[in-house]
Amino acid sequence: MNIVDKTAIAASVAMAAFALQPASAAAQMAYPQKCKSESLQMSAGMPMPGNMTDYQKAAMDGMKDMNSNMMQGMMKKDADVSFICGMIAHHMGAISMSQVELKYGHNRWARQKAGKIIDEQTKEIKEMTGWLDREIK
Repeated sequence: MNIVDKTAIAASVAMAAFALQPASAAAQMAYPQKCKSESLQMSAGMPMPGNMTDYQKAAMDGMKDMNSNMMQGMMKKDADVSFICGMIAHHMGAISMSQVELKYGHNRWARQKAGKIIDEQTKEIKEMTGWLDREIK
């Protein structure tokens, strides 16, 4: 048996084992159809900036920062550190999105939700940063 055959067998076994794993909660949830944009033009997975509103530009700037930071955090070798660093970036993204909502949004409920998210996510970032400071030397 050559190396190609062994690699193919190993890949098949790994894929079969993955397929038998129970689906995660996130995988079981469907992204709301009302959140999807029919007119979104994508380039390399990112919307093209052609005719975006000021709100969309501000939101996308925050998402770019979040994605960059999340990817850096997720590359940590320690699973716990990777998770916490990724979540800090994720929470920072939620705060950024909420700040954009407060600047551009008009709906009372959405604006209240944005304020609550800022408060809660800021608290959690402090907790996670504290954990990093205590656990990682």
